[in-house]
Amino acid sequence: MEALRKLERIQTLLSFIHSRALASNHDDADRFLAHFLLFFLQPSGMLSTERKYSLISELLKKITVEILEEARLVVTDEDYDDTCVEPSFRFSIEDKADREKSKVEDAAVIGFDAMQRANSTLEDFCRSYFMFHGMDANKPQSIFKFLPVLSFTESYIYQLDTLNENNLHPSPEDSVSETSRSDCLIHTSNEIKDQNVINNLHETSVCDPFAPLLSLLRSQGILTDRIRTELKSGIEYWALEKKLCGALTSKTKISIEDAMRAIHLKSFDYRVLNLLLYHLTRQQTNELHMEFLSVSEFLVEVSDDLYDYEEDVINNNFNVLRMFVAVYGASMAPKMLAKCICEVEEKYESLSKTLDPDLSLNYWRRCEEATKEGGLNSGHAYGTWTIPCVIADEDSFRAQSANKKSRGA
Repeated sequence: MEALRKLERIQTLLSFIHSRALASNHDDADRFLAHFLLFFLQPSGMLSTERKYSLISELLKKITVEILEEARLVVTDEDYDDTCVEPSFRFSIEDKADREKSKVEDAAVIGFDAMQRANSTLEDFCRSYFMFHGMDANKPQSIFKFLPVLSFTESYIYQLDTLNENNLHPSPEDSVSETSRSDCLIHTSNEIKDQNVINNLHETSVCDPFAPLLSLLRSQGILTDRIRTELKSGIEYWALEKKLCGALTSKTKISIEDAMRAIHLKSFDYRVLNLLLYHLTRQQTNELHMEFLSVSEFLVEVSDDLYDYEEDVINNNFNVLRMFVAVYGASMAPKMLAKCICEVEEKYESLSKTLDPDLSLNYWRRCEEATKEGGLNSGHAYGTWTIPCVIADEDSFRAQSANKKSRGA
């Protein structure tokens, strides 16, 4: 009965909000306002309505989105559900899952461009990681059984990554519409054709860019604390990328600790996909495999950065060689990076010896195959590393590249 009375009061307050022109024309927002008014009007000791109004007015001046985010992290999902959701709106686990799933399905959060970009990563993941799960990437049924979840997850990550990178190298042709997304600010661009995708991402995840993805994974029963942590590391990477690339542009000092942290975080999407696959196949996470692949991911990221060095300079993207040049100078950077590579390669070799011999051999062959397919001259655990000529004056290099491009056009 109490739940019904509370529901009735909420409906009455919703009507009141509309009659006083306080409505936002958004159902969730109006319901939030109704719940807030109901909370405000409830007795609270000896506090008068005037005193409660004064307290809230003073407090709202001090509360920021960052403080709200910190407060959200203090409580668990269970705490939040118990304290913030009215009894009349609590659902069974199945109903709540269906409700969250429909929210994701109703909002377009992935663009076609992001799906295209994610495709090559998904192919590489299947061919490189399936073997660690005893799966054959050459069998279509192995891929398509889990493709919806893996594809949606990777495409979602690429959507956010594209938006975040656009903020690192804005151009006059870009749309200047700006949205705040937790630690990373992301701009719309002419690369993203569907404005509704951006609007929906903004509306559904003002504080947490992964909110819709988390809702989907939770609704499918495959969200774990570890997956959530890895996704948070993605937010940390984008924040570091923005910080470091901004520092290079403004000619301010950066730390090697931040640069190394960023390169380690950069492959968070592969770790998310790998953890999802363990959960989807109902296997225990193999920590040895995770550690080995983490080292391999680091070397692959460095290899890719060396290959894309000039392009990353032009676009002001994160690149490990750019960071080493900023920290150690143009003359010392190649030597320091080579030293770092050697140290990680030693760890890679050591861990590879602890793997099953057949698995180790198959992965080595896959790495060699991927290197040849990518046309790279550098690799990890085999072959030679080629560090490109260092660009000491990035501004001048970008200007020269722009002039060449304009003459070519």
